[in-house]
Amino acid sequence: MSNLIKLFMRWLCLLSSIYNAKHIAHGSTMGESTRFYDFKVQTKRDTKLCNSKDIVTINGMFPGPVIYAQEDDRIIVKVTNKTPFNVTIHWHGVRQRLSCWYDGPSLITQCPIQSGQSFTYNFSVVQQKGTFFWHAHVSWLRGTVHGAMIVYPKAGVPYPFKFPNEEHIIILAGEYWLQDLQQIEKATLASGGPPPKADAYTINGHPGPNYNCSSNDVYQIDVIPGKTYLLRLINAGLNTENFFAIANHNLTIVEADAEYTKPFTTDSVMIGPGQTLSVLVSANQPVGKYSMAVAPYESGKIVIYQNVSAIAGFNYIGAPSDSLSLTAKMPKLDDEVAVKTVMDGLRSLNQVNVFKEIDKHLFITIGLNVEKCHSKTPKQNCQGMHNGVLAASMNNISFVNPNISILEAYYKKIKGTYTEDFPDTPPKFYDFVNGAPNTIPYDTQSLNGTRIKVLKYGSRVQLILQDTGIVNTENHPMHFHGHSFYVVGYGKGNYNPITAQFNLVDPPYMNTIGVPTGGWAAIRFVADNPGVWFLHCHIDIHKSWGLGMVFIVNNGQGELESLPHPPPDLPKC
Repeated sequence: MSNLIKLFMRWLCLLSSIYNAKHIAHGSTMGESTRFYDFKVQTKRDTKLCNSKDIVTINGMFPGPVIYAQEDDRIIVKVTNKTPFNVTIHWHGVRQRLSCWYDGPSLITQCPIQSGQSFTYNFSVVQQKGTFFWHAHVSWLRGTVHGAMIVYPKAGVPYPFKFPNEEHIIILAGEYWLQDLQQIEKATLASGGPPPKADAYTINGHPGPNYNCSSNDVYQIDVIPGKTYLLRLINAGLNTENFFAIANHNLTIVEADAEYTKPFTTDSVMIGPGQTLSVLVSANQPVGKYSMAVAPYESGKIVIYQNVSAIAGFNYIGAPSDSLSLTAKMPKLDDEVAVKTVMDGLRSLNQVNVFKEIDKHLFITIGLNVEKCHSKTPKQNCQGMHNGVLAASMNNISFVNPNISILEAYYKKIKGTYTEDFPDTPPKFYDFVNGAPNTIPYDTQSLNGTRIKVLKYGSRVQLILQDTGIVNTENHPMHFHGHSFYVVGYGKGNYNPITAQFNLVDPPYMNTIGVPTGGWAAIRFVADNPGVWFLHCHIDIHKSWGLGMVFIVNNGQGELESLPHPPPDLPKC
């Protein structure tokens, strides 16, 4: 009986989600409404691959519930923590204009919501629309605590592309482990080495037929011949960037990171953790069954990847039930050209005026390094190369979480939480891609600390992100909270200001940029949102190792350029 009740409740939730999506998409509500959601953080028994384990979820759903809104709407979400774990929720891609307190990264803008406590997030999606997602931003809970957030244009405002017959959310949840995520995280960090490979990848929570005991655990879309479908792709994975393709079908990108782009057609895309892409797919092939596939982009040469693809169905209505599904043709797993081809094709929908005068130049190296191991049990704790401990850094500084949130310390002028000395450039210049700066193998002698960079309100900033090859070169999806940025340039090798080519006419406007393997990316943004904002790699093991830093944007003039007071229910550490 209880199972019937649960199924009935899920059916009601599904109907409600479909109704809300259609209600908003067809413009029958006005923008600037307030939308309320109630999130219960709770554990749920989950069975996949012939194994059962408890996972942390929102409202017992994996992936979690979809948030629907329109541009400029206010979103209020009460989060109640019914688990023994600390939790926060980050609203990925939302610029949080004057609402920094609700951004969500643990110990950056808030202390975590402890067991038995609740916190209400209250923010507006100001002049933003498109495909977003939300996820836990503490430890590795993001592996199961995540969901889509779809913000539609205001009533009467059409898409700048052919209106699709249907829309579908496709969450690439990256990795699924049979072992408990918290145990994996704890064991990995204690070992000093890399994490274990995932047992499977998933698409909307389903691994597909290629894994043990998973032949019936398959997500599928039923399509009508001749119709056009909008797929909202979200990579909510922890540690793996992924290729995505549909057998015999092209993907036309029309939006990246919740910003419209000029249409660009390709046969596959690479989407890193923290990135979203919206693509149009025409059901223009012979009636049949076609596979949607997810495979890893193996940019890191020392990482062990799960090489078995997750599969979902893109099935034409009318296809014989016993027909075989056509296999999607995927790029080679280390195909940098396929990645570059898509990045080359991303352009803002309209011409933009990127500022040419720069107030602040920053050059930041990113990458992995190895620290000397001082453990008394080296076999257990020194599993990095050369019996060291794997770490990650930006400008040779590994970020360390403080004991209270940096935003609270900044607002209350609490000393001793952080220092304002994050460097504008790395301590040494050398061949970043091909050589280490000293004779200690793989050891940059990085410093550990909570160092931040203060920016004056309104500063026009150019930031060069340079991948390093000290341990190995790797594609790093770098995510910036509180701001979007123009990707004005990128390339292979070491950044050279003389030869670098920039696009200041129609560069893509993004919040997460995959810094190319053994290469660089140049971004420009205006620091016009007062508060504390995290810049970090969205591969969680890299973030855990210290690949992050923090900007503080000072107040400007008046109330509309100043950080507001903290909310009364802000969690305490």
